[in-house]
Amino acid sequence: MQYKIGDYVSKPITGVCKIADILQLDMRGVKNDQLYYLLLPVNDEKEKIYVPVRTSDMNLRPCLTKEEAWNLIERIPSIQSLWIENEKMREHKYKEIIRTNDPEALVSIIKMIYQRKRLRMQQGKKGTTFDEKYFQMAENLLYSEMGVALGKQKQDICQVIGDFVDKSL
Repeated sequence: MQYKIGDYVSKPITGVCKIADILQLDMRGVKNDQLYYLLLPVNDEKEKIYVPVRTSDMNLRPCLTKEEAWNLIERIPSIQSLWIENEKMREHKYKEIIRTNDPEALVSIIKMIYQRKRLRMQQGKKGTTFDEKYFQMAENLLYSEMGVALGKQKQDICQVIGDFVDKSL
């Protein structure tokens, strides 16, 4: 897919980025004929990422539209929580989902960790550092993209999604 300057795209692990330019890089005085997208992550204005245009389909996807974002939010109660007892398998699945950056899969991680946290609190235990790390990563990826799609701040998206997750439990 060919993107334009000003488009918002989602990049695994990094999250939402704005395409600031499409250019050829001049490395050590040697001009490269290959075109690159210059991406500016919305969560880190100082970072710049260069992605080759020819391989961008493997690294980038269009951000959710407003309609797709609302559709996903409305489906949150019906999205199955990802429940994995085995800690090694759970970590592997968390990493895989963060790498794929699939919004529905991110919801399933958020729901599962939220449920695990509630269960542990009922047992008088704290949430795990491991779960908290992936919860933050999943929330950042999902809420940033939803924020761009819906034109809302991340904390507003957090509240909307939290309400839908509560309804589904």
